[in-house]
Amino acid sequence: MPAQKFSSISVVSPVYKAEGCVDELYRRILKALRSIDENLSYEIVFVEDCGRDGSWEKIRERALKDPCLKAVQLSRNFGQHPAITAGLALTTGDWVVVMDCDLQDPPEEIPRLYSKALEGYDIVCARRGKRQDPLWKRVTSRLFVALFNRLSGMSYDPQIANFRILSRLVADTYSRMGESTPSFGGHLEWLGFSVGYIDIRHQPRHSGKSSYSLKKLFKLAANMITAYSNKPLQISISLGFFMAFFSSLYTLYLVLRKCWIGVSIDGWTSLMVSIWFLGGMVVGNLGVIGLYLGKVYDETKKRPVYVVARAINCEKIT
Repeated sequence: MPAQKFSSISVVSPVYKAEGCVDELYRRILKALRSIDENLSYEIVFVEDCGRDGSWEKIRERALKDPCLKAVQLSRNFGQHPAITAGLALTTGDWVVVMDCDLQDPPEEIPRLYSKALEGYDIVCARRGKRQDPLWKRVTSRLFVALFNRLSGMSYDPQIANFRILSRLVADTYSRMGESTPSFGGHLEWLGFSVGYIDIRHQPRHSGKSSYSLKKLFKLAANMITAYSNKPLQISISLGFFMAFFSSLYTLYLVLRKCWIGVSIDGWTSLMVSIWFLGGMVVGNLGVIGLYLGKVYDETKKRPVYVVARAINCEKIT
């Protein structure tokens, strides 16, 4: 398939504890890019997210031999989405491919992404078939996406992960968003550019295991939901009013029963249960408010999303 004149492709991959994947990832990305056109202008950007294994040494060795490989190591583990943001800021291609480093999304699909993008789409996403992930991860992913779509009003597809191609306009617009807790897929969904899809076959992990623990998944879910929706606050307010209204009705019922029938008002058990229930509701609602206040606090500090410790073949670090 011939490439469009003057077009170039950048490939960004965040790398974390992927010592066993780096060489194969680099080789297969390079082969995929060259299969598009031997004269295609390209660059590969690996962002090592301080996994403290041998990944950086392997990336550094490759980058010293290949000027088309931009290698970046962050100062500490900032997370997958900040690492993607760091990589996007370094790209110069007309099109930018973003993919994970575990080779579950095959680099051989890059030409198909590119071909689909040339049909006129700003973003083309790779839609997985049957996911090669543990059952608990597939179930929690679907539950989160359902909850996220319900609260945010978006229509995020659980079969779509990070593997996609972006136009230069989309990549630059994403980089300018500047939020302290970036969410790659959520930001792109919010931006609203034209989106195309290709279906791919999800592969087993090449080596290692997922770095996303259940705790990290819950943290990511909380960040994404509070970043794109204020519905938890609305639910909290509605629930508070409902409880107040129900309590008022019940109090009126007890007073009328005492006045008309003469039934005494007692029952320490029901009183304690009510106190504990309402106390839990208050603490829970305060927690929801605290999440939003925490996000406001993080944004006002204006700290960088990531910090680069080392870089090779990078003219400018942003």
